[in-house]
Amino acid sequence: MTGAQARRGRPRDASRDRALLDATLAVLTESGYSGLTTAAVAARAGVSTATLYRRWPSKEVLVVDAAAAYAQDLTAQPDTGTLEGDLRALLRDKAASLTGNEGGVLRTLIGEAAYSPSLAEALSKAFMLPVRRRMEEITQRAVDRGEIPPVEHADVLGDLVIGPMMSRFFLTPLPPNQVDAATAAETADRILPFLLRAVGHERHGVEPEVAARTATLRGGAPRGGRQADALDE
Repeated sequence: MTGAQARRGRPRDASRDRALLDATLAVLTESGYSGLTTAAVAARAGVSTATLYRRWPSKEVLVVDAAAAYAQDLTAQPDTGTLEGDLRALLRDKAASLTGNEGGVLRTLIGEAAYSPSLAEALSKAFMLPVRRRMEEITQRAVDRGEIPPVEHADVLGDLVIGPMMSRFFLTPLPPNQVDAATAAETADRILPFLLRAVGHERHGVEPEVAARTATLRGGAPRGGRQADALDE
C-alpha cells in the first residue's frame, strides 16, 4: 500500500452526513439556536461528537449547512428564454426556500444572526449572495436578448427579490412552516410584475408611442397632445 493510499482512508458516508443534518434541524426546532449543542445533535443522530467535528468545525457551520440542505437550490441557472420566465423561476425558488420547514429554520437563524457575526456571514454567503448573483445573470441575459436596456448595479436588484419575500413570510404572525407551496408560488407571481418594471421591462405598461397610436385610431389624441393644445388656444 502506498503512502497516498494509506492517507486516503475510508470514503465519507453521505447517509451519516444527512442523518446529522436532520438531527441538527430537529434539535434546532425543539431548542432554538441558543439551546442547540453539538452533543445533543450527535446523540440524536446516534454518532460521537468526534464524528460530527470531522465534518463541521463549528456549530454555526453545521446549522447553516443543515438549513441549506433543505433550501431550494438557487445555484442552478435555468434559462427559460425570456426575462419574465427567468424572474418567475427565481421568485418561486426563493418563495419555496423561505417557507415550509426550511423557512421556519431560516427565520430562527436570522434572529440568532443578530448576536453572531460568524452566523450572519455564513447566512449571507449561503442564502443572499446566490440570489444577487442569479439576478445579475438573469438581467444580463435579458440585455443580450434586447428585452431591457443595460442595468447598472444589477446585484442590488437581488434585494428586490429578498426584501419582499422576507416581509411576506418572516414579518407576519403566520410561521413560515405553515405556508403551503401553493400560497408561496402565488405570492411570488404577485411580486413578478413589480420586479419586471424595476428592471425596465415594458410588457406590463403602455409605452407613450403605443398610447398615442391607440388614441389616434380611436379618433382622439393622448392627454397633453393636439386636442389639449387646441383647448389651450
